[in-house]
Amino acid sequence: MSRNGCGVCLPRADRIDAVTASEVSEIGSTALVDAQCSLSANTLETFATKPVLIVAVGLFALEMAMAGRYGFHRDELYFLDGARHLQLAYVDQPILTPLLVRVSLSLFGVSLYAIRFWSALGVAATVVIGALLAREFGGRRRAQVLAAVVVATMPVLLAAGHTMGTTPIDILAWSTLALVVVRIGRTGNVRLWLVAGLVLGLGLANKHSVGFLAVAVVGGALLSGGSKLVLNRWFLLGALIATAFATPDLWWQASHGWPTIAMTRSLNQENGGLGNIGNWVIGQALMTSVVVIWVWVLGLRFLWRSHLPLWRSLAKAYVILFVFFAFTTGAKIYYLGGAYVYLLAAGSVVVERRWGDHLRRWRRLLMWTALTTLIALPMVLPVLPASDIGWTYKVNQALAEEVGWPELVHSVKLVWFSLPLDERSHAVIFTADYGEAGAINELGRSLGLPTATSGQNNEWFWGPGNSAAMTVVAVAPGPVDLTDYGSYLHRFFRRVREVATLTNQAGLHNQEWHGHIYVCTGLRRSWNRTWPELRHYN
Repeated sequence: MSRNGCGVCLPRADRIDAVTASEVSEIGSTALVDAQCSLSANTLETFATKPVLIVAVGLFALEMAMAGRYGFHRDELYFLDGARHLQLAYVDQPILTPLLVRVSLSLFGVSLYAIRFWSALGVAATVVIGALLAREFGGRRRAQVLAAVVVATMPVLLAAGHTMGTTPIDILAWSTLALVVVRIGRTGNVRLWLVAGLVLGLGLANKHSVGFLAVAVVGGALLSGGSKLVLNRWFLLGALIATAFATPDLWWQASHGWPTIAMTRSLNQENGGLGNIGNWVIGQALMTSVVVIWVWVLGLRFLWRSHLPLWRSLAKAYVILFVFFAFTTGAKIYYLGGAYVYLLAAGSVVVERRWGDHLRRWRRLLMWTALTTLIALPMVLPVLPASDIGWTYKVNQALAEEVGWPELVHSVKLVWFSLPLDERSHAVIFTADYGEAGAINELGRSLGLPTATSGQNNEWFWGPGNSAAMTVVAVAPGPVDLTDYGSYLHRFFRRVREVATLTNQAGLHNQEWHGHIYVCTGLRRSWNRTWPELRHYN
């Protein structure tokens, strides 16, 4: 055993000093050693369990209270379809989210509350992780509570907790991986790479983006002089654990022609490029409450100037990914949302050190955070009647996309049963996107509608339905998403009749508003031979 000068014993084989001798000489002061010693594993502040749990449980309760206000989001309907077709991976994502939805579906049937339990639980857990991060950074009670509050009031987290999808679990995975990295950086305990591998593996089973964080952190560590912390057998074993979780996804992708790569290219063309960089930069200011932007900026500065290589690597990872996502997925402003959890936590520690017991400043910050959160709520949660949210559509389309599905299914039902019985026996329902297919399959099953098919993403892999179909009832969204879908259908059918127009009771001009239902006959080729031409990834 060896000591680092402050009485903390470090095992020689599996613990690496967080501050190397070369860094100490570079700084030229023993004050750094004293500062790092104050953050040893034996001197962490007591966790503020009660107030942090109050914030986390409060957020969970809010999300569950809002869960049934509107309806399913189109992605949730797609995940329900995916849950009924469990497989090792999907075009859009790995297996974890559909698997969780399958658990809810098996226990409670088609239920908003059942599937949104997972998203609400994910964001509540993220609040706790935020507070634990502040503690790892050396924060006391006030820093931990502030971190919990500013994380809980992040608009991106509030919105993610409302809809079951990959995002709430992805943000949790990013923040949890950051927590393990911070602890390794503080203690030098490289055995914790095994835990990091487990966290990364579970994150990769949900969404691939956490892999970018892992790569950026490793790159940042190497650039920060932390090679000893990452070039060791424990890091390799952690990487193997993560790879084991990702293997089923990789196997499925390889077996199906790597469709996720094709889809990623499509998304990059749609959302990336120079034209979307401005949206990306502005969007990052919306990830947190506007009154705490300075807090995460302080956190970024704190990490960038840290004398711990892995802490600096988190700051460099943020910068690397900021630039990377700006060029590749600029319109998807939430892709970096998980990084703000650790930045806010670090910034909360800086605020605590600066303000100390200055209660007036603390109260003022909390008051302004609460006020700006209340202003933002109608844009991220369904607190208003659906008919009153049209003005929020340009900021956040997700809420509006929860409206109108029962009306769509009812319209499809009227068209379907207007067909003669013998024609229905040789007919199929085909939709332009997976949300429409999911709505018909999940909400229309009790109405006697057949399983709908779609050419979008993984829906295409589930087949054309009735392969001998002669009549196709086609459903397409409105001008917000598509225009002149009838001309597209004429490529495959000689006769295309527009028979219904889609609306919703709220009068909300969302993606489905003024979409159309068509009855298509006179196939130019058999439906089975036409099917490969209908596939599209977006």
